[in-house]
Amino acid sequence: MTATDKQHAHSLLDRVPADQMTAAVRFLEFLLLSPADRALATAPEEDEEISQEEEEAVARSKQWFKHNEGIPFEQVVADLGFTMEQIRSASKDQAA
Repeated sequence: MTATDKQHAHSLLDRVPADQMTAAVRFLEFLLLSPADRALATAPEEDEEISQEEEEAVARSKQWFKHNEGIPFEQVVADLGFTMEQIRSASKDQAA
């Protein structure tokens, strides 16, 4: 980005009407999101109905966690024979 681009952006922002400033700020914040966060922000809303079976599974899970400690992600990764570096590398590859 050149200094001219930044100056132009500032001059445009100065011209945004007060009643549109919130929308302009939200747009700028959106531009600064990571690719993963941007994908989540623009993903369609879940419209599939949750079945009784799924609700019961969630309830069982919540009950289990009241009495048990979860397994750290790092341990799950190691148990599957991977390293955290491999996971991070794969995540970066998918984001690109």
